[in-house]
This record gives sequence, structure tokens and C-alpha cells, in this order.
Amino acid sequence: MRDEMKGLFLAIVLSIAVIFITNYFFPSQTPSQAPKVSAPQANLPATPVTDMDAKELLQAEPETTQEVIAKDSRIQISSSALSGSIRTKGGRIDNLMLEKYKQTLEEGSPDVELFAPAQTQAPYYAEFGWLSTNPKVNLPNKDTIWSIKGQKLTPETPIVMEWNNGQGLKFIRKISLDDNYMFTIQQNVINNSNQAVTLYPYGLINRKLANVNSSASVVHEGLIGVVDNNLQEIKYPDLVEDKTKEYKTAQGWAGFSDRYWFSALIVNSSTPNTVKFSSTGENTFQTDYVGSPVKIASGDVGNADVKLFAGAKEIKLLDEYTTSLNIPKFDLAVDFGWYYFLTKPFFYILDFLYNFIGNMGWAILLFAALLRLVMFPIANKSYDSMSKMKKIQPKLKELQERYQDDKMKLQQETMEMYRREKINPAAGCLPMLIQIPVFFSLYKVLNISIEIRHAPFIGWIKDLSAPDPLVLSTLLHFPVPSLLDIGVWPIIMGVTMFVQQKLNPTPTNKDQARMFALMPVIFTFMLGHFASGLVIYWTLSNILSIIQQKAIMRKNGVN
Repeated sequence: MRDEMKGLFLAIVLSIAVIFITNYFFPSQTPSQAPKVSAPQANLPATPVTDMDAKELLQAEPETTQEVIAKDSRIQISSSALSGSIRTKGGRIDNLMLEKYKQTLEEGSPDVELFAPAQTQAPYYAEFGWLSTNPKVNLPNKDTIWSIKGQKLTPETPIVMEWNNGQGLKFIRKISLDDNYMFTIQQNVINNSNQAVTLYPYGLINRKLANVNSSASVVHEGLIGVVDNNLQEIKYPDLVEDKTKEYKTAQGWAGFSDRYWFSALIVNSSTPNTVKFSSTGENTFQTDYVGSPVKIASGDVGNADVKLFAGAKEIKLLDEYTTSLNIPKFDLAVDFGWYYFLTKPFFYILDFLYNFIGNMGWAILLFAALLRLVMFPIANKSYDSMSKMKKIQPKLKELQERYQDDKMKLQQETMEMYRREKINPAAGCLPMLIQIPVFFSLYKVLNISIEIRHAPFIGWIKDLSAPDPLVLSTLLHFPVPSLLDIGVWPIIMGVTMFVQQKLNPTPTNKDQARMFALMPVIFTFMLGHFASGLVIYWTLSNILSIIQQKAIMRKNGVN
């Protein structure tokens, strides 16, 4: 029976490795309800999808953002969170930099660029306007020259854009910005013509990527939205195949999700909207909405509002928007994964500890200590059982030698010994089973939380979300294959795992014993390429387990 339990324990450990590798190389999307995709409606006007036609795109040479914005008249954007500009021609928001985040850890690294103009190598922009089923109505488009009221868009100073279409319609667009990443776009149309008009408000986010192949990231990167209260996550390759996914929703949002960055249109909740995700060209994608028709009588004013989020996935900020602006499931822009019920609380605990200590690395270590404290009673029972198992190992070997030809009798005698010594052979597996969701949840937190991006620890660890940079090739001064090129912290973790393993009863089955001996090595190289914060957590957790286990062994008189 004891060997069977050892086999179970080995199976659990190997399962963790398999699940871990599967999640890393073949990540699953957050489960959601089946998509409700509707057929495109012929009576709705189509949203714009490209900035230039195919011939122009083939002939165009990409320019830098600086080169493009220097050519245009622009309205500056300035806040503590964002900088950039809006193109006066067309009124497109196509130049946004994230003021609080640098591209790399190197000194002088530029801010993260989120939105970029159409003529650059990776265009990414938002556009708003009106559509009509009547082709004779002149509407503002990407070439419209707006007159501007206001010098600069800031949280204190909105800007107003105006344009007359020459047919009695005056288009007014007011753009406001809060202290973070939320734009509010209010569109009004004054009808001074002698007849009623029907217009449809629209908004779009268009983006071109260098590569649309599925990444190995465990975080969803692609198109994302909540429509009809259901989360939709769409990988780029899937949309290339399907071309278009269309939904109806009275409340919701839709946009693009990166590991740390995010953009979304938040539609008006009072009227039905048609939300669409599309592949609009080679490596080019668009999410857009078309609102309900606005009927504007002669002498009347029509209006439509929409919001645009363009910024970092700051979890507490997204939670705040979810509540204050009544945006459904806006926090799910962060990919919390299958263990949402653990991942999100873990983030808030880590964030609290970080604010208390002032260093995310120490916060992770304190978090590990608190988890060990919570699991202390369960671990105590487990280690008590394991120490008793180790104490009776010589007796078990005698039984195996005595009944080596009678497996049934051996099992009966083994179980009788367990009963007599008050040992539960399954108790040793319980802490491992409990730690599986804990481990994966913390792993997810370290991958999704922008608060951990570029967060330093001590010594050479400058980014807890990245692997340990002090690797073997650096220490040994000669090339090492990338799979084996691991850092110092993974090696320390492997040593603690080896020491902990030596405290456990040795499997009598030689094959199992060899497999257990290899586990510290396997985990060392497997975790060596993961976030250093996770490795640091695992290392301290092992050390605390060793201390606890040694104390219980000493109490039971086991060496």
C-alpha cells in the first residue's frame, strides 16, 4: 500500500509538471459561454475598415511616429498617465504614450507606445463618427478638417471639434479625458436643414500587428469584449479564419488585449448596439460598434456618447471603472484564468503587502510565509505521518523480504502496521493537492499583474515578472544551451527541493526512487525560465516546509 501511495504521489507531481507545461505552451482561454454570433445585418451601414486602399498599402514605406505626427496639425494630449496627440484631420486618436511605463529597464528607455498613426509600421488607433444609409449625406471622415476649440486635451480641459457638411448639418464632437486612461466622446449633430435625417453613431479601433501567430503566453492576447454579459476572447489566428464575429448588446465593451496593455470601446448602455470583431487585411484587425439609429428632425439635435479606454491593465483601476461607470465585467480585461476565485484575491493580498513593505519581492516572501501559516495544521498532520512512515521503514523492508512472493499477505501486513502505528499513508499527498491551485494562481498573478512588471527585489533581480537574469552562461563564461541556461534562484530552489525530498521516506520501489531523485532536477530546469518571483516564492515555501518537517521528525525521534 505504501508503494501505491508513493506511486500516487509521483503521479501527482508528474501531473503538475504536465499541466504546467501544457498551460505554458498551449494556454487555454478563460471559459466563457458559447458565442452568440449573428449574421451581419444588411440594413446597417458599414464602418470604415482601412486607412489606405490595397495598392497604396503595398507601395507605402512605414514611417516613424515622429515623422508622421510632424506632418499633421494636432491637438496635444497631456496628463499624468498619458501623452500624445489627436490628428485634426479626421479627428483620429492615433498617438498615445503611457507616461508611467517604460519599454525596458534600461536607463533612458522611452515610454510604452500604445497608439500609433496609420502610416507607421504598427498602426493602432481609434476613430469615431456617424454613418448613414443615404449616400447623399456628407459625413465627416478620415479626411475631414475639423475646427478646434481648445488648445490641449487634459483632465481639466476638454476639446471641442466642429464641422459643417454644407447641407445644413453641423457636427460637434467633445472629447474629455479623466486622470487615467478613460476618454469620453460626446457627439452631437445639429440639423439646420429642412428635412429629417437618420444617422448611426460608430466607433472603431483598428490595429496592424507584425505577427498574429499564437504566442506561448498563458495570458490572452487578441480581441476581447463583454457582449450580452458574456466574455468573448478571440485569438488573432481564429479571426483570420472566421473573418468576422458580430454580436448584439445593449451594454458592454470590445477591444484589444495585450499582456499588460488594453484598449476598448465602452458602448452606450441605454440603446442596442451592434459590436463586430473583424480581420480587415493582412495582419490587420478591427473592433467596432454601430449604435441604434438616431432620428434628427429639422431644427433638432441628435446625440450619442461612447467611452474609450486606452492604457495599462491596472487591476484596481479596472475594478473602480467597473463599479463607478457600471461597465459589465470590465475587470475581466485581465486574464485571471481558471482560478479566478484565488488569483484575484492573491493579487490584492500581494498589493496590500507591497504597499505595507515597499518591495514586491519581500511581499512575495511574506505571502509565502502567510500561506504556510494558513496550511500549518494540515502540513503538521502530513509531516507527522511522513515522519512515522520513515521511522518504520526498516520494518516495512522486513515485511517485503518476508512476503516477497505473497503480494496479498504483504498488503494485509502493511495495512495492519499502518493501523497499529496510527499512520495515514495518504496524508502526505494532501499538502501537495492543496498547493496545486495555489501555485497556479500565484503563477498567473505574476504573469498578469502590471504592478509586478519591472518590480525589483534585491541583488541582481530587477524584474520579478522575468526569469532570473544571472544565468549559468554568465557565471561560467561559456555558452550554455538555452534550455539549460538557468539562473541562481532556480538552482537554490532545486537544492531546497532536494533537501526536502531527503526528509521524506524513500520509496522501496527502485524505479520510483529514481524518478523521485530526478524531480528536483526536472523542476529546477522547468522553473528556471519562469518568473523569478515564482521561484523565490517556491524556494521560501520549501525552506519553511523543511523547518517544519525537521521539527516534527525530531519530536517523533526520527533522524
